[in-house]
Amino acid sequence: MDSLRHLVAHLGLDLAAICLLTFAIYYPRHRRRDLVPAYLALNVALFTVVVALAAVGSSGGMAVGFGLFGVLSIIRLRSDSVQHEEVAYYFTTLVLGLICGLPHLAFGLAAALSAVLLLVVYSADHPLLFARARRTVVTLDTVHSDPAPLRADLARRLGEPLQWTVMEVDFVRDLMVVDVRYREAASRAAGQQTAGAELVRPTTPVLDAA
Repeated sequence: MDSLRHLVAHLGLDLAAICLLTFAIYYPRHRRRDLVPAYLALNVALFTVVVALAAVGSSGGMAVGFGLFGVLSIIRLRSDSVQHEEVAYYFTTLVLGLICGLPHLAFGLAAALSAVLLLVVYSADHPLLFARARRTVVTLDTVHSDPAPLRADLARRLGEPLQWTVMEVDFVRDLMVVDVRYREAASRAAGQQTAGAELVRPTTPVLDAA
């Protein structure tokens, strides 16, 4: 009976943690509905596997290790469609399921570790952290052979360039493709926020008097 209560308590902790991560942190910031069931299912599935393997015997640790390696390999293979911050949410989802599923871990310690994970993800992915830092891939209609004109061109088009990598140079068509990390100008960022507010502003219908 005690073991059952212990399992139910850990399951409740895991569900509370993954729901906070998914519905309170991830979705309000990234708005990708397709990853919500992936996070939830992956977390609960890993929790179930850890509990089942722990009940089997001492070989469960090695099996969990191989299982984690396989899951992380799948995530890596799909990294072309998943952003790096979303991969971080995947890792947190896995670790939450692993921590909460360990049967011999004290409930208080599991809760504390889960809280630390959620706090770190909440802070590291906060919209106010490096709010003006941007990354984009641009195609320029000219080829710059010197870094100084290239930097000036990027600054005129985007903002302050922090780092860039030339990915492609085409002398035939006179263009170059550049991967740019830049700091957006404060006036431009404020203008985009104002424009976004104008787009979502509700309109009041006008009634013509007969």
